[in-house]
Amino acid sequence: MQIAIQARNFTLTDALRSHAERRLRFALACCNDRIHRVVMRLSDINGPRGGADKRCHLQVMLTGMADVVIEDIEADLYVAIDRATDRAGRTVVRQIDRQQTLLKQCRTILSDA
Repeated sequence: MQIAIQARNFTLTDALRSHAERRLRFALACCNDRIHRVVMRLSDINGPRGGADKRCHLQVMLTGMADVVIEDIEADLYVAIDRATDRAGRTVVRQIDRQQTLLKQCRTILSDA
């Protein structure tokens, strides 16, 4: 799984990068063989004005399936990363389960024909 982390409107620290990578690897570990690439875009929407404006945008590119896109906005960037990665993990698992269910149904239909 390739991971790309991009920061917009602020400097990405080593601690933040490490936290983001660790959370992604943990949340997506069960589906690692199905994931081609993950792009995380972190941004500070309002800049120095403050507020709930730290955005974590995730794009998980799955092999042979549609991309999963998740976005979370919080006052704390670490919280935004945690919530977005957790949601991405659940969504990826759900999408893979759906595809496997559809494949089983197609095989059943074809074998009955």
